[in-house]
Amino acid sequence: MLQISYIRQNTALVKEKLAVKYFKDLSLVDRLLETDEQVRTLKTETETLQAGINAASKEIGMLMGRGDKEAAENKKQEVAQQKSTLQNLSGQLSEAEQKLQDALVLLPNLPHVSVPRGKTPEENEVVREGGSKPALPATAVPHWELIKTYDLVDFETGAKITGSGFPLYKGKGARLQRSLIQYFLDYNTAAGYAEYLPPLLVNEASAYGTGQLPDKEGQMYHATVDNFT
Repeated sequence: MLQISYIRQNTALVKEKLAVKYFKDLSLVDRLLETDEQVRTLKTETETLQAGINAASKEIGMLMGRGDKEAAENKKQEVAQQKSTLQNLSGQLSEAEQKLQDALVLLPNLPHVSVPRGKTPEENEVVREGGSKPALPATAVPHWELIKTYDLVDFETGAKITGSGFPLYKGKGARLQRSLIQYFLDYNTAAGYAEYLPPLLVNEASAYGTGQLPDKEGQMYHATVDNFT
């Protein structure tokens, strides 16, 4: 999730990068900054008023110590009014902060500087090609037939266990999947990347922080008891 401080300091860049992703509501950036200004103003007013209340409370103690009860009582009434105003300001601040947070999560993460603008595969840029593309003979067998011939994947049982689109790899098919995973891990760690094994489930804050929420609920499995995805 983008930080409001970054948006504030790099407004033009944020809009430019959002346009690369064809984000539809660029005006959201301006509304965010308006809400951020409101939050900061309310926060300053709240802190100033709280400091005044603290100072007045100390003054009341000094007046009571000198025996000036009338002046102390007048100051108490003044502090009571200030506290009422502070409560109102604090409520406004909480609402503004929530409004800011709700808007921030609607912004997607920005693409890398190397990502080109485009919507179709034809607009992609070829960065590198390796090896040579094989020329298949006329007798080449498609992969779905090879799967049956060598008994690598059982789609029917996978569908019974879970549902359509969940294959059950078996024998050499399962071994191939495991080998590919190990190959990619070894290749990337050799290139300098650190290997991690994260938890299979994340909490709501993590899902918001990575931009998966709030717009992808329908694409996630949800553990309702712990509110994990």
